[in-house]
Amino acid sequence: MVRIAVVEDEQVYREQIVEYLHRYEEEHKEKFQVSVYRDGDDILQEYKAQFDIILMDIQMRFVDGMSAAEEIRRQDAEVTLIFITNMTQYAIRGYQVDAMDYVLKPVSYFSFGQKLFKAIERLARRHGGHVTVQVKGGVRRLAVSDIYYVESEGHNLLYHTKNGTIVSPGTMKYAVEMLEKLHFSRGNKGYLINLEHVEGVRDKCAQVNGENLLLSRLGMKKFMQDLTRYWGEME
Repeated sequence: MVRIAVVEDEQVYREQIVEYLHRYEEEHKEKFQVSVYRDGDDILQEYKAQFDIILMDIQMRFVDGMSAAEEIRRQDAEVTLIFITNMTQYAIRGYQVDAMDYVLKPVSYFSFGQKLFKAIERLARRHGGHVTVQVKGGVRRLAVSDIYYVESEGHNLLYHTKNGTIVSPGTMKYAVEMLEKLHFSRGNKGYLINLEHVEGVRDKCAQVNGENLLLSRLGMKKFMQDLTRYWGEME
C-alpha cells in the first residue's frame, strides 16, 4: 500500500489527479491510500510524516506549495515530493526542498504516469521490501534484496537467494507481476533477474553472483534498457 497525498486548490486538477491515480492502480496492479487536501495549510495541520508520496501544487491561495514543502521537510526527510505547476521557473526551486520531480499543467496522464512510476520505484528501493512465497508446508518471507534471480523450472519457481535456493510452486508470469516493479528484469523466458545484483553483461550473459545467466536475443534489448535506467538512478 502506497500512501499518497494530493495537495491542490483547483477542483478540476484535484479530480483529474485522483482519477489518474485510480487509473494507474488498475494498469499497474498497485494499491494506493489517497488523501486529498485543498491547501498547503490543510496538510500541515495534521502532518505526522504519514505519507510516502506528496503531489503538491505550488501556487495555492493560502499556503503555497513551496512553503508547505519547506515545513514538511523539517519534519520528514524521506517523503517523495512531486510538484504540480504551470510555470517551470517555480518547479526549478524544488531542489531547495529535495523534490524528486515536477509535472506541468495541463497534466497529461503519460507524463504523470512516468513520474509516479519513478517515485514508486524509488520507494521500493528505499524500503527494501519483502515478498511472501509459498513453500512446501507453508509460506516463507523473503527480503527482496536477498534474491539474486528467479528461475522457472516446470511448474515451480526457484528463488536463488543469499541463503540458498527456495522452491515454490508458481509460474514466471506470477513472479513478474510480483517483482518487476521492484527492479527485476526478465533476461529470457526462464530467468527474472534482480538488477541490484548484476555485476555486468558479457557474451550475451548477465553476470550475477558469480553466475552467467544467458540473455535471449529478444530479451536482451529490454534487459539492457532496464539495467541502464537502474544504474543511472543509482548514481
